[in-house]
Amino acid sequence: MSTPVRPRRSVLFMPGANPRALEKARSLPADAIVIDLEDAVAPDAKAEARARVAATLAQGGFAPREVVVRTNATDTPWFDADMAMIAAASARGEGPDVVLLPKVNDPETLHVVGRMLEALGAASSLRVWAMIETPIAVLRAPDIALAAKSRATRLGALVLGTNDLSKETGTRIVPGRAPMASWLSHCVLAARAGGVAVLDAVWNDFRDLDGFTRECAEAAEMGFDGKTLIHPDQIAPCNAAFSPPEAEVAAARALIALFERPENAGKGVVQMEGRMVERMHADMARRTVALAEAIARRG
Repeated sequence: MSTPVRPRRSVLFMPGANPRALEKARSLPADAIVIDLEDAVAPDAKAEARARVAATLAQGGFAPREVVVRTNATDTPWFDADMAMIAAASARGEGPDVVLLPKVNDPETLHVVGRMLEALGAASSLRVWAMIETPIAVLRAPDIALAAKSRATRLGALVLGTNDLSKETGTRIVPGRAPMASWLSHCVLAARAGGVAVLDAVWNDFRDLDGFTRECAEAAEMGFDGKTLIHPDQIAPCNAAFSPPEAEVAAARALIALFERPENAGKGVVQMEGRMVERMHADMARRTVALAEAIARRG
C-alpha cells in the first residue's frame, strides 16, 4: 500500500522559548511547524525552553499541521535531554511527529539516533528529518538519504541549510543562488534516490516577499517539496508556489482518465491532444492529483 501524500509546502520555524509564538502557531496555515530548541534558544535558556516545549506538546492543538522539534546538535551537551523529552512525549502520544536533527554529516548519525529513539521508547510513528548544512553533508547527501532504506533510521526528509553552507564555504547567497544551484540539485536527486522528501532552505529577508516568491518558484521548479520559513508572512506565497495549479490538476485528471479507458488498458503509450504520453506520465499525474487532494483536505 502506498504512503499517503502529506503536503510539506510551508515549514515554519518557531522559537521554543517564546510562548506567544507557539500559541500563534496553532492557527497559522503552515503545513508544518518546527519548534526550535537550537538556534532560536540561548545556551542559558535551553532547559527552560525544553520544559516549555514539553508542556506545549502536551497541550496539543496543532493538527492538521505536522509538528517538528529541532534538537540541538548531537555533539552538544543538550542533545541527550532534548531526545529524552521528545521520546517521552512521543511515548505518551503527545507528539511531535518529527525530530529535526541539525548538521547531519553522515548516515551513521541516523542509525545511532534511530537506536536511541528505540531505546527511549519513542512511538514507532516518530520520524527523523536530517539537516544538510555542511560541505561534507552535501557531498554525502546520497548516503544520508539512502539511509532511509533502513526503517530503523526513521528518516523522512532532507532539509537544506544554506546559511550554514554559506558560512562554511564563503559562498554568497545571491538572487537565483547560482553559486549553490548544483548543491541544491544534488540534494534533490539524493532525496529522490532515498525515497524521502526534500525541503529548501529559509529566505532571510522576510520583508522582501517578491524575492521570496521568486525563490519559492525556483525551488518548486528544481523539485523541492516545500520550503522552510522564518516568518508567518511567508506562508501564503510559499503555499501557492508549491501547490499544483488548477489547470495542471485538471490535465492530470484527464490523463489518468485516458489510461483508464477499457481500450487503453493494455497500452503503454497513448495519444493525447496531439502528443504521445506514456504510463509513467499517468503515474506522475496521480502524484499531482494526490497532492492536490491532500491540500484540499486541509481546508
